[in-house]
This record gives sequence, structure tokens and C-alpha cells, in this order.
Amino acid sequence: MTYKDSLDFLFSQLPMFSRIGAAAYKPGLETSLRLDDRFGNPHLRFKSIHIAGTNGKGSTSHSIASILQEQGYKVGLYTSPHLADFRERMRINGRMIPEQDVIDFVERWKASGYDGHPSFFELTMMMAFDWFAKEQVDYAVIEVGMGGRLDSTNIITPIACAITNISFDHTQFLGDTLPKIAGEKAGIIKPGIPVVFGHAVDDVREVFRKKAEEVGAPYIFAEDTPLLESAERTEDFTFSCKAANTSDFNYPLTGDYQKENLNTVLHVVETLRREGVEISERALHDGLERVVSNTGLAGRWMKLSDAPLTICDTGHNRAGLSYTMPQLESLLARRRAKYPDAKLRIVIGFVSDKDVAHIVDLLPRQAEYYVTQASVPRAMPAADLLPLLENEGLNCRLIPKGVSKAYKEALQTIDPQKDILFIGGSTFIVADLLASLPR
Repeated sequence: MTYKDSLDFLFSQLPMFSRIGAAAYKPGLETSLRLDDRFGNPHLRFKSIHIAGTNGKGSTSHSIASILQEQGYKVGLYTSPHLADFRERMRINGRMIPEQDVIDFVERWKASGYDGHPSFFELTMMMAFDWFAKEQVDYAVIEVGMGGRLDSTNIITPIACAITNISFDHTQFLGDTLPKIAGEKAGIIKPGIPVVFGHAVDDVREVFRKKAEEVGAPYIFAEDTPLLESAERTEDFTFSCKAANTSDFNYPLTGDYQKENLNTVLHVVETLRREGVEISERALHDGLERVVSNTGLAGRWMKLSDAPLTICDTGHNRAGLSYTMPQLESLLARRRAKYPDAKLRIVIGFVSDKDVAHIVDLLPRQAEYYVTQASVPRAMPAADLLPLLENEGLNCRLIPKGVSKAYKEALQTIDPQKDILFIGGSTFIVADLLASLPR
């Protein structure tokens, strides 16, 4: 097989939720457990840290992996979905899985005679675990795909876990209330395994507390004892941070939501230290400063250029957009203090199963929208999204031929010194954009 053959098999033969949506969703651990047994239980050959949550679990996972890497450990990192390259899903010390290892795994799988029908996520997760075990990683940071209780990754028994936050997303699978969703996320909590809760209030907090106490898991609510003392945005698009457990550092992830994630990360580090994991103050400091270069993290309030100021972000639900949209408006206000006629232009698209009606009120009214669609089958057609935005009085242009086309049209009308360009609404909008840019 070639690498392309292997990817074609993974993408076309196995149902992939991120591409087709609900038809690919396969809750439960039975298939994952059978796969794990078939491949020799690779997850038992390394220590793991499990990260769940509605938003922020990717940034949190990458930050923890970077810190452990700076300490000198060999660190696996499993996240989803990928943006430009399938191999982004699994890395060791920032290095993506080699193409030959993907080929070898698919060939072994096809020759195994296994008669089950795993999903894309189940099989790629097993590919990651198998590779991590083969490469003898010290630790693996494992991001939950969806939910927690029935997520494929929940076959692991980690040394620590974290749940970043809870908000409405994937309600057709996880429940239509925050406590129901919290109950699914809390499914990763295991007896005796410490857990850090990033942000939890009211009924959600009670769900978490009750679950942790039921199974005897030590827990802490990170927001109750903030370790992040301040985070001030600098002119070079970083946060200048002060924290209780490390010296001052500059953090390259500058979405407003990252302040909450950072505090969670700092608490996870303290939890790992209590579990006997050596993490020096220097490793903590450098790991946070170098999270992007160490792990290849992309798409989180990511500045693509200065002229025009161009930003993309993968935030795609109400909770995520409730941070990024006000941040955009604040950025525009500061720009207009210098250039009164500065404009905000937004290339936007969503997936078809997203409840856009409960998101559009967050979108800035003083922007021009380039309405498009990502290349995945799950994408909402731009022609369907357009009236939803126009009914809210938003100024829109329909660009149905894809993200790259919409991006180029926006660039043709923009004033590079004054205007701001944002690309987002869906992870797959950002993925298509990054895939189209020169590397």
C-alpha cells in the first residue's frame, strides 16, 4: 500500500464523524476494547493523562504535552480532528506519525481478519496507542473525542484527568441540558484518579462533585484557587502572564478563553507533581512559552498575517464564539481609534448539524460576511446559511465555491493597513484555509 492508499481506506471505508456527522457516531467501548485486545493492549504500556471538556481540551492537551516534553520526557499527544494533515492527530514530542507507520498499521489491520466494523475514530485512536507503545513514550496526553463516558478513549486508566468546561454542543448525543452533558463528560472520572475541573458552576459543579466522591477520585475546581494571577495581551500577540507556580512567561495562545485553559493547565501540573511526576519550574515556564513550536498547535486565535491583520480560530459552538466574537469587536474598536473607517471582514461557515439559530446573535453586526462552506460532506451549504445570517440583518456575500475562494475575495476588497480579517465558525473552515496556504 501507498500512504494515499492507506488514507483512502481510512476515509472511505470507515465512518468518520467529523466528515459525515451523526451517521458515523458509535457510542460505547466494546469495539475499542476488542481492538485494544487485538493489538496487544498498547495503552497499558505507557502512562496517560486524559482531557475532556466542551471547549479548550485541545489547547489544554497541547500545553500539558509541551510542559512534559520540556522536562525531558518522551510524550505522545493524541487529539482530533486534524486540520491540514491526518497525521496531526498523533505526535511524539511534536513529530507527527511517519507515513510509513500509518501504512504499516493499516496493512496489519487489513490482514488481521477482524470481523468488526470500527469507526474512523476507533481505528485511528488504536493506531495512535499502538505507535505510542512501539515508540515507548513515557507519557501520552489523550484528548477525548466526544463526551467521555462512551468515548473510545475511555478505555485508558490515566494517572490524572481534567475536564475543561461544559457547554451546549453535540446535544443530540450528549443530552439537552448542561447537567446531562456534564454527566457524560464525568464518565472519564475513575476510582482514585485525581481530576481537575476547569470551569463548573451550579448544577454542573454538583454533577462533577457527586461523581468524583462516588468513585473516590480526588478533585479540585481550578477556578476556586486561581494559579494564573494575570494575563495581559501584548503588542506581539502573546499574553504576558504571572502565575503562582512559575516565573513570568509569555503565552502564545491569546484567545480570551485561554486564560481559563491556562489556569486549568497550571492545576493539572500541580496534580501531576503530587502524583510523583517530576516537573521543574523551568519546564513549566518553557513548556507554556513554547507550546506552539513544541507541539505544532494551530488554529487557536492564530494570527496569519499583520497586513492585513488576519486571524483564524476553530471555536465553533456558542461557548467558544462567546469569547472570540467580543474579542474581535474589541480588536476592531482599538483599530478604529487609529483608523475610524477600519472594517471587520469575516469568512464564515458552519456544519449542518450545528444549531446556528442559537449562535447568530453572537456575530458582530458591524462586519461584512463572506458566507462559504467547508469541503467536508457535513458542511452546511452556504446557500442555507446565507438567509440565517441575512435574517439577522448581517451584511453578507455568498461565496459557495469554498473557503479558499472566499478568503481570496475578502483579500481583494480589504485595506491591508486598516481592516481586520477573521476566518472561522467551524473547525473545518479553518482546516480548509490552512490546507490552502503555502507551507
